[in-house]
Amino acid sequence: MSLSPAFLDELRMRTTLSSVISKHTKLQKAGREWKACCPFHKENTPSFFVNDEKGFYHCFGCGAHGDAISFITETRGLTFIDAVKELAENAGMQMPAPDPRARERQEKSASLRDVMEAAANWYVEQLNGPTGAETRTYLEERGITKETQRAFGLGFAPDARGKLEEALKQFPRDMLIEAGLIAVPEDGRSPYDRFRSRLMFPIRDPRGRVIAFSGRIIGDGKPKYLNSPDTPLFDKGRTIYNFDRASPAARDAKRIIVVEGQMDVIALDQAGFSEAVAPLGTAVTEHQLAMLWRIDEAPIFCFDGDAAGQKAAMRAVDRAMPAIRPDRTLAFVQLPPGQDPDDVIRSGGTDSLRAQFNAPLSLDAFLWRHEAAKIDPKSPTARAKLKQRMNALADAIGDPAMRQEFGREFRQRFWDAFGWKKKEVDFVREAMAATAGRNRLTGLDTYVRAILLGLSRYPAVVKSRADQIQSLVIGETVLARWRDLLVGAAFERPDLDEDMIETILTDADLESAEKRHSWRDLGFSFFYRKTEPEIAIRDLEAAIETIARSQELDQNLENVRANLEQAAESEDFESVWNRESERRKQLMAEKQRLHDELESLGEAAA
Repeated sequence: MSLSPAFLDELRMRTTLSSVISKHTKLQKAGREWKACCPFHKENTPSFFVNDEKGFYHCFGCGAHGDAISFITETRGLTFIDAVKELAENAGMQMPAPDPRARERQEKSASLRDVMEAAANWYVEQLNGPTGAETRTYLEERGITKETQRAFGLGFAPDARGKLEEALKQFPRDMLIEAGLIAVPEDGRSPYDRFRSRLMFPIRDPRGRVIAFSGRIIGDGKPKYLNSPDTPLFDKGRTIYNFDRASPAARDAKRIIVVEGQMDVIALDQAGFSEAVAPLGTAVTEHQLAMLWRIDEAPIFCFDGDAAGQKAAMRAVDRAMPAIRPDRTLAFVQLPPGQDPDDVIRSGGTDSLRAQFNAPLSLDAFLWRHEAAKIDPKSPTARAKLKQRMNALADAIGDPAMRQEFGREFRQRFWDAFGWKKKEVDFVREAMAATAGRNRLTGLDTYVRAILLGLSRYPAVVKSRADQIQSLVIGETVLARWRDLLVGAAFERPDLDEDMIETILTDADLESAEKRHSWRDLGFSFFYRKTEPEIAIRDLEAAIETIARSQELDQNLENVRANLEQAAESEDFESVWNRESERRKQLMAEKQRLHDELESLGEAAA
């Protein structure tokens, strides 16, 4: 059976070499590689190294060198075809059916590579010749040096319909068509050069061989970028621009950076970031993600700062989420609105960009920032949608542990943004401890403390009873500050439906004595978690009403006392005295009734 180089390249790409060798030899992690005592000769000190990124093993003792296929054939005695069959089965690949034309296709593939290499050389000649003057000026204006142009093999396709075919006349027209260099009109007109009046970017496979082109229009015209069609050599969804050059640089930098376009890659490379790559005008595919993860556990996506760039980043996220694992995630750098990496570098922002690459946003941080920025935080409906969206994103993760951790992280971020703030929780915890015990409070402050604890559990009541709560006369300064905190938070964050008190009572740092005081002081229904919310809120509102009314009675009693003092100087002393005394009697009776109501609402208030 004859196997095509493309099939074998794909098999090697899908195979993690260390997982194959570890079934035979115990491996130890050594930086980005693995090491072991060589299975091909006896040794006591490891000199056998396995590199998953490059896809080969090498022994510095005996010189053994090869890939997954050769390892199986050498250690287990399998034939080449049997080794390939086993690896293909493990990689989920179908072996190609026997085909007598396979050798012919293989030879054709080799010939197509010759075509692409010849085309790349011709495009370079055109860039450096008379027809490439305008394009050279464009590159100079973009700050692309001659050295960089040579490193990336940049070229120019002149504005002519048949010049490439004429230049490559040693190759048949059919081969130029199959290579995607010549297009055939559907209306029967003569074939013509696919790329015309364009700056040419050669696209290479992981081995550095030219397999396709991308051309940027010079002057007016659409599309702005034009890629080769899929060919026997080129599959756009399985190819990453500059992957061949960026892979070794990424190993040194310990990261790989994904940007949107070729010019961004080139600008970053010229600025010292040689580990940059780009997809080819489409959303990042699962296969491209797998290629990136073989280089870096958390590839850094640095897409444009405009809406289209962020949309492209989210498309990559959607593709990645099912495959996210502890050793496979994404990271992000967010650029200023309307700018791409080339813009940032040309405006002198290289140092800022470097700092962001050194500390990129994690996947969870990027997702939260992206989704939270799209809602009106004051709208309960928008907040509910945000919560639903974050839950959906977490649920999209295939790995159970990562799914659970992302869900927990998103809930915490939602709490931090819209729930109680840590400093507020800390203050209430301190206030609870400072005011625990009946001997510390006097008068109605004992009841006020209980109400504040209830409001910390049901903050929605703060807003509905704000006037009464604000009017409460509180003797204890700590309680007054506690009340003011609740009122301010309820109006600043109207969705405070979380339970502050439950957080405090379950906190491991809270002293057991404070917990005992807390529970002893709280006989009201609105504090117990087991109470139905409707009943708890009803009783809490009743307690607020009762205390507010009781304080109002206290003021009325003070007025009565003042009237009685003044009665002695009144000509109608007896009438005033009788009237105010009767009023005082009624107020005292009403105050006793209110006291009894509070007693019935909570034993701790007695």
